[in-house]
Amino acid sequence: MHKLLSKKTVITLSKFRLLAFVLLLNIVANPVFAQSGSQLREKIEQGAERYLLNAIGNDSEQENISINMVAIDDRIQIPVCHTPFNYHAEPASLRQSYISVRVSCGNNDWYLFTNARVSRTRTVVVTAGLISPGSLLTSENLRLAEVDVNLLRHTSYSSTDELLGARMKRRVRNGQPIQANMLCFVCKGDRITISAQGGGMQVKTAGIARQDGVIGDNIQVINASSNKAIIAEVASTQTVVVTL
Repeated sequence: MHKLLSKKTVITLSKFRLLAFVLLLNIVANPVFAQSGSQLREKIEQGAERYLLNAIGNDSEQENISINMVAIDDRIQIPVCHTPFNYHAEPASLRQSYISVRVSCGNNDWYLFTNARVSRTRTVVVTAGLISPGSLLTSENLRLAEVDVNLLRHTSYSSTDELLGARMKRRVRNGQPIQANMLCFVCKGDRITISAQGGGMQVKTAGIARQDGVIGDNIQVINASSNKAIIAEVASTQTVVVTL
């Protein structure tokens, strides 16, 4: 035989069910309960990546940046933060390949360090095959490629047109970035034209280079007419300029 419930008991049970339902809605709607530990870790990793892209990108406009976040250990407990997480990395570390980012919460003393591996590449001119010393650079033996910036110790070039007519000073293997220390636009012993400019006038004379130089370098040349040594700026593969 079924036991009859009193009206008071039914009302109490109804209130209990209603309270449980309201509590369940709060749990679903409230991020304090809704976000699991894995979701919080993912949120922090994504926030740290966005922070680094912004911080590094401001100083690396000509570079292609790739950031791989190191996964946060599953054993680390992350409390819910009622304000946006704060991210900070030391400015000096932003040029490194491995960066630590401090993550903190503004409404408590909690913080952790999450790490990222950063790859920086730049589109530069590289060799399209083996090039021997003294070889003339042409569109046939040059190409563009993405290169790790850590391999670029000297001035590099972003256009093959910049290098046409220059000569290699040493043997260079296929795919190696072309850098200023490898080549000369004017090479020692070259016969060149010395252009003396000043006061709206220009005088040209023949000369001989006594040093190697790339465009923009100041090198010593001999004036063939006076046999005197002067310092002139390399302007092209055939011309140096002296400002009077």
